[in-house]
Amino acid sequence: MGIPVADGFPLSLAKLAASVARRPWRALPAAAELTANLAAAGARTAALALGQVGAGRPVVAPADKDRRFSDPAWTAHPWFYAAGQSYLAWARFARGVAAQGDHKARFATEAVVDALAPTNFLLTNPAALRKAVETGGESLRAGMRNFVADVATNRGRPRQVSAGAFAVGVDLAATPGQVVRRDDLMELIQYAPQTETVHQSPLLMSPPWINKYYIMDLAPGRSFVEWAVQHGHTVFTISYRNPDASMRDVALDDYLRALDKAVGTVREITGAPEVNVVGLCVGGALAVALAAHHAQTGGRSIRSLTLLNTLVDFSEPGALGVFTDRAAIERLEARMAETGFLDEAEMTTTFDFLRANDLIWNYVVTGWLMGEPAAAFDILAWNADPTRISETTHSFYLRNFYLENRLARSELALAGQRLDLAQLEADTYILAAAEDHITPWKSSYRTTGLLPVKIRFVLSSSGHIAGVVNPPSNKRRYWTNDDLPADPDQWLAEATEHTGSWWGDWTAWIADRAGAQRPPPPMGSAAHPPIDGAPGTYVRRDS
Repeated sequence: MGIPVADGFPLSLAKLAASVARRPWRALPAAAELTANLAAAGARTAALALGQVGAGRPVVAPADKDRRFSDPAWTAHPWFYAAGQSYLAWARFARGVAAQGDHKARFATEAVVDALAPTNFLLTNPAALRKAVETGGESLRAGMRNFVADVATNRGRPRQVSAGAFAVGVDLAATPGQVVRRDDLMELIQYAPQTETVHQSPLLMSPPWINKYYIMDLAPGRSFVEWAVQHGHTVFTISYRNPDASMRDVALDDYLRALDKAVGTVREITGAPEVNVVGLCVGGALAVALAAHHAQTGGRSIRSLTLLNTLVDFSEPGALGVFTDRAAIERLEARMAETGFLDEAEMTTTFDFLRANDLIWNYVVTGWLMGEPAAAFDILAWNADPTRISETTHSFYLRNFYLENRLARSELALAGQRLDLAQLEADTYILAAAEDHITPWKSSYRTTGLLPVKIRFVLSSSGHIAGVVNPPSNKRRYWTNDDLPADPDQWLAEATEHTGSWWGDWTAWIADRAGAQRPPPPMGSAAHPPIDGAPGTYVRRDS
């Protein structure tokens, strides 16, 4: 995570080229297919130019979910037909050759293939040309203005979301609450009750330290925090400070202690002996680590864990694996040594290139070629509000989780304790997302074989973020299966599909572990009085 997409890829491509040069016959099947496809496409282009009906049938069809070639011009106009088919034939050839290389070569090839799509260029994008004609060139002028503005103010990247479309504390992170604890690393927010009674055991959100916390408290009606409050839970969340150079020595041990302090504060304020913890992504891994730490030290203050798109076993980390080999981590550590942190732009670039067609080239087309204003979308607004990561934390995390998989092996030591997952006792709800490119759902499923506790595994539609920001809707789906076979494919084959959001399923599950109803506890306590309104100050500050 957080390593620029160019880091290490030229060398992998060079090795692939050298391998093909030494054994050119290995590329012959792909080359033969390319030649045949181009010949067939050329013949159909000629027939299309002569007006032959049905000649525009594709020789190489785009993927079912590839919307770039949905415009009728790609099959009706000779120029666009030839451009599209030549590209798709070449892309298939490039992928075939890249399949002989390592994972970095395959990723780099895919990045080049995405960048060279004809839709990314004005003269081979029928929709952009059509709009230019329809607007008398105004779309081109607007696109140039967008391009100049993005070069000047957005590091040369196409803007995904309209600046100023959302305000934190007003449109986002707007659930009413109070900051009841603040130290050098975190603020702890307690949300105001919205029901006459609440469950006895409170709920603590453990967000990622690599993002702003409010992805868990997005827009009203789309906020998981709000949903939990409205369903009778006393909810708290951590908001971490954005690290600067002065925090270069902040370690993962410090984040574990911060989460532990939050648990203790929640118990003190509410009087509850146990807390239910909801962790997202790396915040979920941290919650597992704290539960294991408590088990080692003899305490039990975590009643249950909810792990949202969380990896505990990092043996198959998916697309992020291309950025987490030893050489890449060493290069990243050298860069972080200069600043004391991982820059937020570097993090954003990495994640965007994992889905370049959706998060980069889509906005090149809409913003620069077609002159459309950036969208006003809450998830994109959160995505455009990134954080830094301290040098010590990030280096430790990459080496111990991605490289050595120490948490899953019960070999990780934090805050003076080796964390043995076999000692965990907290019931666990695991949510994975079918299209998650950051936390592959099958890798998330591996957690079911690691924790010796009662586990409910649920698979949601959508991806890493939309799988969590998942308010009730008939457009959403999720799958459940009370059995947990070793094979995730078997689990899915035997699972029951449901229409709607997993939020409802979780609500019933957590209610069984949250205790009886009682009047809401006070906001804060004598030891931890409210000191500021939600969403606090750390979410608004650069450091």
